[in-house]
Amino acid sequence: MNAKIYTRTGDDGTTGLFGGERVAKDHLRIEAYGTVDELNSILGFVRTALTTGTDIDDVVLSLQSDLFVLGADLATPKDQKIKAAIPRITHEQIERLEKCIDQFNIVLPDLKRFILPGGSEASARLHLARTVSRRAERILVTLSGKENIGSHDIVFLNRLSDLLFVLARAANAAAGIPDVEWQP
Repeated sequence: MNAKIYTRTGDDGTTGLFGGERVAKDHLRIEAYGTVDELNSILGFVRTALTTGTDIDDVVLSLQSDLFVLGADLATPKDQKIKAAIPRITHEQIERLEKCIDQFNIVLPDLKRFILPGGSEASARLHLARTVSRRAERILVTLSGKENIGSHDIVFLNRLSDLLFVLARAANAAAGIPDVEWQP
């Protein structure tokens, strides 16, 4: 028999962090990892517009796993004493994002103008993911002013939004659709 999904422990408007501390569901830390969860869901939506096994799809799938790590990282205060090892975002993950950015960007035409979200369906969805990544980054900046979240999470989201921008352009290129240039 499957375990019940509902616990009723959150019926009072609180939720538990890793380590047992209970906080209000509107706590900034919950907003942060909730937005990361939203971003992960959008990346799942992106993947429905991609061909499985392509370079872009493989990268997006890997990013979804990284976002689970980021969510766990944010759900575990740095000063919390936890018996289990909680995965954390590392400098190596940031370097991997940078390598992906460089790998995809090298084959794209130089930007001469700002571009608008759009073109192919996959590109439009990747642009949506990029904007949610930027929102998550803004929330983390606010959270970092109130609590210790470590040095890698904000940098990771900053690079992730850059990668999502490049992947949106790469999705258009793969579909043979030009980027939509902004016409002032």
